[in-house]
Amino acid sequence: MADLTLDGVRKSFGETPVLQALDLAVPDGGFCVVVGPSGCGKSTLLRLVAGLETADAGRILIGGRDVTRLPPKARSAAMVFQNYALLPHLSVARNIAFGMEIRGTPRADIAARVADTARILRLEAQLDRKPRQLSGGQRQRVAMGRAIVRDPQVFLFDEPLSNLDAQLRAEMRAEIKALHARLGATALYVTHDQIEAMTMGDILVVLNGGRVEQIGPPEEIYRRPASTFVARFIGAPPMNLIPSTTAGSLAAGAPARGETLGIRPEHLKLAPGAGVEATARRIEPHGADTFIQATTAEGVDLTIRLPAGNGVRAGDQLPLLAPPAHLHHFGADGRRIA
Repeated sequence: MADLTLDGVRKSFGETPVLQALDLAVPDGGFCVVVGPSGCGKSTLLRLVAGLETADAGRILIGGRDVTRLPPKARSAAMVFQNYALLPHLSVARNIAFGMEIRGTPRADIAARVADTARILRLEAQLDRKPRQLSGGQRQRVAMGRAIVRDPQVFLFDEPLSNLDAQLRAEMRAEIKALHARLGATALYVTHDQIEAMTMGDILVVLNGGRVEQIGPPEEIYRRPASTFVARFIGAPPMNLIPSTTAGSLAAGAPARGETLGIRPEHLKLAPGAGVEATARRIEPHGADTFIQATTAEGVDLTIRLPAGNGVRAGDQLPLLAPPAHLHHFGADGRRIA
């Protein structure tokens, strides 16, 4: 495998900038997940690495080799698409082998590679079937198999699980991670799903309007978001963000810093006799947790995350306290200051 580097990459469509001076380094064998809202540039980023789009400026390097102007077939990168992109009239075996057949790979080599790939992906029993005879998860494994047989240096995943139901998505997340570990592959994975973003990658990239808001390990980004955008986007439910001037006794006497105060819903505590009173407006059970929407007397809306069975009902007065150790402070520009 090989490392992947993007150095000052820019891309516009007409007068609309899509990616703006993007820098990214994924080490050999790393699993990098790119997350962001619709239109932030994450799919364009993937297509630039694959060679399906051409960068306006900057460089793309795979294994130290500049591939910025090379055609897709010369880049040693293989993409797994959201819609599987399988050929309906071909069997599973032929779909997996299709790229090798086009390149004129000897039949014996094709048969051996397809057999090995089918074993890795547990598709041996489906090799003679057509895509319409497969489940969604099996189709996705065939799409991954077509990438694996190419033995690329970089695997590219374009929201590959978005067409699957929740249970199958969870299973496929585990399968992709296990496959990544087995192959030692370098991977760039694009998603809008926070669970995928937080659980799959060892590097997380948060994009916003074509710019990188933050890069780092998922847990670090969750614990120390670099901006109010990241604080809102990463986390379900998102971080509470309130004007520092209205924090009052909620912040346990901590001095106001910056313009915006942030507190994760799970860090708001019920503290009788202390803090600030808020009225519970809506109760949302989520299995082991309950999300409570509440409003203070000053009109500040807050989300609280408590264990199930907490006994809170709509209309209850809740004494809330935000421990200083869990406060986040952001300046007028939305960037983190503490």
